[in-house]
Amino acid sequence: MTLKSVLGLSVIALFMASCGKDVSDKTSEPMSVKDSTDFNYNVEQFADIKILRYQIPGWERLTLKEQKLVYYLTQAGLAGRDIMWDQNYRYNLTIRKALESVYTNYNGDKSTDDWAAFETYLKRVWFSNGIHHHYSKDKIKPGFSADYLKQLLADTNTTLEGEAFDVIFNDKDVKKVNQAKGVDNVALSAVNMYGPNVTNDDVIGFYKNKISPDPTKPLSFGLNSQLVKDNGVLKERVYKSGGLYGSAIDEIIKWLEKAKGVAENDEQANALGLLIDYYKTGDLQTWDDYNVAWCKATKGNVDYINSFIEVYNDPLGYTGSYESIIQINDFDMSEKMKVVSDNAQWFEDHSPIMDEHKKKNVVGVTYKVVNVAGESGDASPSTPIGVNLPNANWIRAAVGSKSVSLGNIIESYNKAGNTDRLKEFVNDDEEFQIHEKYSELADKLHTALHEVIGHASGKLNPGVGETKETLKNYASTLEEGRADLVALYYLYDPKLQELGLVDDWKQVGMAAYDDYIRNGLMTQLIRLNLGDDVEEAHMRNRQWVSAWAYEKGKADNVIEKVTRNGKTYFNITDYAKLHDLFGQLLRETQRIKSEGDYAAVEKLVETYGVKVDQKLHAEVLERNKQFTSAPYSGFVNPVLVPETNEAGDTVSFKITQPKTFAEQMLYYSKHYNYLPEVN
Repeated sequence: MTLKSVLGLSVIALFMASCGKDVSDKTSEPMSVKDSTDFNYNVEQFADIKILRYQIPGWERLTLKEQKLVYYLTQAGLAGRDIMWDQNYRYNLTIRKALESVYTNYNGDKSTDDWAAFETYLKRVWFSNGIHHHYSKDKIKPGFSADYLKQLLADTNTTLEGEAFDVIFNDKDVKKVNQAKGVDNVALSAVNMYGPNVTNDDVIGFYKNKISPDPTKPLSFGLNSQLVKDNGVLKERVYKSGGLYGSAIDEIIKWLEKAKGVAENDEQANALGLLIDYYKTGDLQTWDDYNVAWCKATKGNVDYINSFIEVYNDPLGYTGSYESIIQINDFDMSEKMKVVSDNAQWFEDHSPIMDEHKKKNVVGVTYKVVNVAGESGDASPSTPIGVNLPNANWIRAAVGSKSVSLGNIIESYNKAGNTDRLKEFVNDDEEFQIHEKYSELADKLHTALHEVIGHASGKLNPGVGETKETLKNYASTLEEGRADLVALYYLYDPKLQELGLVDDWKQVGMAAYDDYIRNGLMTQLIRLNLGDDVEEAHMRNRQWVSAWAYEKGKADNVIEKVTRNGKTYFNITDYAKLHDLFGQLLRETQRIKSEGDYAAVEKLVETYGVKVDQKLHAEVLERNKQFTSAPYSGFVNPVLVPETNEAGDTVSFKITQPKTFAEQMLYYSKHYNYLPEVN
């Protein structure tokens, strides 16, 4: 599970040629270098997006062997980059290649509004890994006409025709992931995880008939495949060497083999070997074996995430999106925050959930603050700030999990942010001052508690299936909300001060509650167009948690809705009672998950998490017009460049930074182009 950045919180506020180049050729093309003594976190801004940079603290503390490991893992991640593009939509690669050809070859007038609109559209497509918005999942609307694009294509001798051209401008495939109630979510989702004419009933029926060899260790059926109809018969196209995405996967395997050769220890090498075997075979038992081995490989300074993992982009939550994050241990912060994972059993024992839903023995929960060294696929350019894996409930219960906070990503958000929007939406100066003093710490703790304690807590009742089967299209938002509630419940608890994590638990808790309610009820609405429902799983969970607490606390005026000078504010009047309300909702969400109560989760999410108060939404959008800062942020990645001696051996690495977003996107397209346009 991943925690994405949250608006309103201080920290959580390429194709042209060549496949199969060797390493020296691939990395020798120079990237623009930014002076590290005067680091500029901001790259550029367009539409609703801000592009940032991040540094890699701790790089110099790694040995050369460890640096090679990081480099090989980064290359493996980038090798699979185009898989995410194709998973997102069947024409994405074709469209991207054509748009980039226009961008690099057009010699006409670039001072016109039409060209500016084309350039912005391409950047938005780059950022979203396709033609659908990375967050709302709506198809991105071009600000230029079809005739203008036709002229650009002709002027640059570029071909883009048929459905791939038409879909940019027509009303087809308008939603990448459709989570609406009472519709065929698979049929109405443009995401390329299912073939044409596949329906909800097809998917549910197909995987219902899949039987795991050991029912107590259910395999993640559907995680690494595309379900299609072949002459009316359902079959899986498995992501593996020799299968779907095989050409890119072979390249991933090549780099993982290199990484295995410089592994820090036997446990890490064993896990990498199993991941390689999984990519070669597509076998889901090997996937589970890998996750168990990966969970146990806790020693060393380097770790990674790589494969088909999070299921948010599948409307029914079966198929994983390709993702890669390479991590270097933040030596100092990991030691400071280790106390959270060390006390996981205490948090479980004192949770307000029912006793029968508590784990009697919380095992194997490890937590580290890490610094990202490279990201790809579903983690880039839009990145999580925290990750807890693996997602299989049985592995979490029997073996444990790894939780990380991405420290340098959070740091970049902080360094690049501003407080103007916050001042507009806080209720009063006292709330603003509490935020300024305590929110950064509160947000770090929220991430830790969400990932380490939240996702690792609770258990399913005997005989209850996996949440993707029982809770279906609501599984992701329920799980994210449940983890948020665990964090919220303990953020206002003196235990944090007892553990030495905070100096004033009440003030930290107040800052966390203020930020969460303000965002969930109001400020996250700037990410939606007026009239839209809330669709994205994390946005839904923040709204249903906040709206439920607001409604249930009305009798005691726990959260007061204030109108002043025609503007709306939300003021928490009783933090202790809000804490109790969060506990009540946590108890219910855990019951829903443990019992697989679909009717209850549907009622909860549809009642509180989907519909938006249109009057308030219009007000928020109007108030937000004064701010130029974009509501979404993402990152370019630092570039690791090997430096060799006369014998050709790598003796060191140089870290460079892209000057522009376009520079990195075009570089990636040229050097990591391992898939045909249509799979």
